[in-house]
Amino acid sequence: MIWRHRPDHASLNGLHGLLFMNATAEILFRPPAPAPRKKPLGFFGMLHTLRNNPIEIWTEDHFRKTVLIGSSAFGVRAVINDPAAVKRIFLDNAANYPKDELQLRVLRPGLGRGLLTAEGEDWRAMRRALAPLFTPRQVAAFAPAMDAAVCDCVENIRKKRDGRVLDMSQEMARLTLAALERTLFSTGLGRNADEFQRAVTAFLDTAGRLDPLDLLGLPDFLPRIGRMRGRKTIEWFAQTVRDIVETRRALIASGKPAPRDILSLLLEAQDPESGKGLSEEDLYANIITFINAGHETTANALTWTLYLLSQSPQWLERVETEAAEALANGAIETLADRMPVAKAVLEESMRLYPPAAILTRGVLKAEELAGVTVPPGAIVTVSPYVLHRHQTLWRDPDRFDPTRFLPENRESIDRFAYIPFGAGPRICIGMGFAMQEMSIALARLTSAFRFELQPGHTVKPMQRITLRPLGGMPMIVRHR
Repeated sequence: MIWRHRPDHASLNGLHGLLFMNATAEILFRPPAPAPRKKPLGFFGMLHTLRNNPIEIWTEDHFRKTVLIGSSAFGVRAVINDPAAVKRIFLDNAANYPKDELQLRVLRPGLGRGLLTAEGEDWRAMRRALAPLFTPRQVAAFAPAMDAAVCDCVENIRKKRDGRVLDMSQEMARLTLAALERTLFSTGLGRNADEFQRAVTAFLDTAGRLDPLDLLGLPDFLPRIGRMRGRKTIEWFAQTVRDIVETRRALIASGKPAPRDILSLLLEAQDPESGKGLSEEDLYANIITFINAGHETTANALTWTLYLLSQSPQWLERVETEAAEALANGAIETLADRMPVAKAVLEESMRLYPPAAILTRGVLKAEELAGVTVPPGAIVTVSPYVLHRHQTLWRDPDRFDPTRFLPENRESIDRFAYIPFGAGPRICIGMGFAMQEMSIALARLTSAFRFELQPGHTVKPMQRITLRPLGGMPMIVRHR
């Protein structure tokens, strides 16, 4: 066990010493994660691991060194863990580091050319058009709808037998999909919610498994088995979105009042510089992106947070106390501002289990990063999963310690050492939306229930674009 601020044992005796040791152990428990490898994988081992669970590729050196660069059958790859270099890649010289072809080849078949996959001026125009949808004022306006979805979730769980085991990864996926429905499509999805959820899971399972042909950079005309399997799901999403958009346009054309949700805002969105709205292709691509990326990442972050709190009684008690006071005093629109402890827990959860575990960029022109020259054509990798656990950047990096993110400590964290939502111009546009939704959900859920991990279940993180728990998160739900 690692001790933080540990006094001389001579000053501790009897029950007082035992209580101190137990309390410290609870705060600093070590959540499960793949053990770093002693040495890099060989070619076939790397292919296998990248396809099945990419976060298992990392070696001990990745968590100790600021930059590693080398050549292989996959080309020149540089893994960057230096905050100044991360800033250079994502902010200061972002134009030199576009999204790489492998990433786009994997994501575009399902997500199209939306905000996540567009490049250059297409991306800039799209970002300008969509920015008004996620201003602090607009996000706050969505808080009542988010809260209604969370309250429905709480009531549905409360109807189930006290002490029943529920897969909280599925429950959180249903919750975030319901919240998205109320804010994105407030007149409904036009599909069964469970069917929708299964489609999202199927899409991410297929899109998130890297194909060896893509890894080797082979031509697109060669068939990718995983992509072929996911074709029906992609077509299902496309038709669903078309139906939703056509229904909304018909409502607007009829002269009846349309809800002021994200869909209406998307239909009205214009680039302030050109005055152009979104093309049909851009509209559909961004709706599908919001559905898949937005709802899945938030659900995973909430799932990991409930698990971490189930293993940390002291932090759970602090969140429960804070939530009760925050819910009783003030508007739901400002709830997140009144919950600094819950925010610290959420941020620590996303440090340990970042929603997007690996970010990659191409290199257009040679540049020195962290003392190493990276050549043109190379791929630079910034893994939030590795960066957030790097031994040179964090004290006890593998321990669950939300004190790092409490207001008195938050400013000491380098902005580019912690990037759960990305960084620079392409930082996640929905960051404020997600933090507000998670704060409301955490407040309501911890006020209504206690969650305990099902005995015998082994928790293991698995990467499928997002970082999710393998086999779900079965938890015993106790009514409070």
